[in-house]
Amino acid sequence: MAYEKPITVKEAIHSIQNQDFILPSIQREFVWTTDQIEILFDSILRDYPISTFLFWKVRSENQSKFKFYRFLPLYHERDKRHNDLAELSGDKDRMAILDGQQRLTSLYIGLCGSYSKKLSNYRRSSDHAFPEKQLYINLLGNAEGNEKEYEFKFLSKTDIGYLEERNPNKFHWFQVGKILKFNDLTDILNYLTEQSLTDTSLRSIEQVKFASSTLPALYQSFNTKELINFYLEKSEELDKVLHIFIRVNSGGTKLSYSDLLLSIATAQWHKRDARDVIHKFVDQINSIGTGFNISKDLVLKACLVLTDIKDIKFKVDNFSSSNMAKIESDWDDIAKAINLTIQLISHFGFSEKTLTANNAIIPIAYFLKKNSIGEEILHSTSQTENRKLIKEWLIRSLLKRVFGGTPDNLYPVYRSIISDNIGIFPLLQLIQYYKRSNKSLSFDEETINHLMNTQYGSAFAFMLLSLIYSLNHNYTFHQDHIHPKKYFTEKKLSENGIDNPIIRVKFLDGFNRIGNLQLIQETENLEKNATPFKNWVEAKYTNADELNNYKNIHAIPIDNDLKLNSFDSFYEDRKGSIKDKLMKILNVSKDTAEIQIVEQDLVELEEL
Repeated sequence: MAYEKPITVKEAIHSIQNQDFILPSIQREFVWTTDQIEILFDSILRDYPISTFLFWKVRSENQSKFKFYRFLPLYHERDKRHNDLAELSGDKDRMAILDGQQRLTSLYIGLCGSYSKKLSNYRRSSDHAFPEKQLYINLLGNAEGNEKEYEFKFLSKTDIGYLEERNPNKFHWFQVGKILKFNDLTDILNYLTEQSLTDTSLRSIEQVKFASSTLPALYQSFNTKELINFYLEKSEELDKVLHIFIRVNSGGTKLSYSDLLLSIATAQWHKRDARDVIHKFVDQINSIGTGFNISKDLVLKACLVLTDIKDIKFKVDNFSSSNMAKIESDWDDIAKAINLTIQLISHFGFSEKTLTANNAIIPIAYFLKKNSIGEEILHSTSQTENRKLIKEWLIRSLLKRVFGGTPDNLYPVYRSIISDNIGIFPLLQLIQYYKRSNKSLSFDEETINHLMNTQYGSAFAFMLLSLIYSLNHNYTFHQDHIHPKKYFTEKKLSENGIDNPIIRVKFLDGFNRIGNLQLIQETENLEKNATPFKNWVEAKYTNADELNNYKNIHAIPIDNDLKLNSFDSFYEDRKGSIKDKLMKILNVSKDTAEIQIVEQDLVELEEL
């Protein structure tokens, strides 16, 4: 490996555009933020070192042995985060970037491209949420604060108009990429004159000096200074290059083991492009239902688990060619099992907001793959019992936080128990195996009492309520305050005749908890809105049988008059009813608690 003659940033950009510089499949994707890019440009203009680069020379005759990607010029947080495959032809050698991809991509985006990230006040589905922004520098003064000397900033045309309208004498935004089109200092002088940046009748002396020094410095930094210092690796051995890559990427924004696994899979899969396949698969499963947030890390972990690879930890030794070949061979079945799992839990009502541990999908997917269960898991009556068992197991595991921390030790046990109980999801066997361990799926009365205090909006509230409801999964269900939240303020309670301060405290303490929460269809919830519960329910269900049926489904106390001033008894009765249902569903016996109470009473009697 030799240290080569450095090149200018302009030369590097030209090489990127011509695909002389390319990215090997073992590279992770671009991850830098606009802040990091702005600081890089500030460092260059301040003549700070930006570290060396490591390039890998790939001869033209060997380029077909590997997969390579183009640099990303137009970054879009929603629509364009993945690099395009390089289209290599001809007989020229190329330079693949082993170290420095983030910096070179940042230079490319800053000088030739754009960066679109989501604005907080828009929906993700809206195109207006992702304005296209280019990199600019203010030629009239330094940046505020201590982090940057020069005011580099990614701005849209709208941003520029807003800033210059508010402070017309403070800003002159120069699009940084235009500096590459300047041929010499004459072009710089012409620009300064045309833009009146040297006119002291329009600008302060300090502004004229700043603009007159900054623009030439920008030109020299990116057009003439040889800032790209690099080493060149000429070996064609993938194993050697891979180990060099791992070593040099141990710092900075670290290459995770999942990134490495995906990179190696891409390099070693023969019939598919693993990077493209898995990225598209992750995007697809996350669009199921109302949306999930499954990462490529989890999909890659599932690949190790579902193919029965013995050691499923993210270690380099586990990324062997034989393991990669097995994953590629099984990919269709793996993808099918994961996809069906996400569809199934979406039918249960889960989404990104309520699936509190994404790792919990892996045992379900393993069960489906091991038993060769397909679409029938979603609707067929032959799978009714498995759907019931899977749903209860999922809720138990999430409520007990079984998959918190690092669950790698769970997967081998789950695989073994599932393999020993073909056909039926082994809920009872899993409960028995982990009984009295820190991964227990069992509940006791004390735990359920604690869960009854769960607040509105919590994922746990959804899970507890979904245990006692038989949901029609063709609809979207909302958590809803039975007695509307609107009426639970000191003022509203007083207006409704709740004068006793002790009673008001009980009302305010209980209205946001499980005892006053239900799951109802989205359209029904919008219809109900903040109407007093008694008025709404009796107007909607005028038939006595229909009203009683509604009360039974939602565990509403039959004899309560449903008025706001009866909320105290309503809440306690409904809370008790839900608790009884949960204890029955979760197979919790009161015997233990009752025995402990009796024993305590006996001790107290003896002391007397």
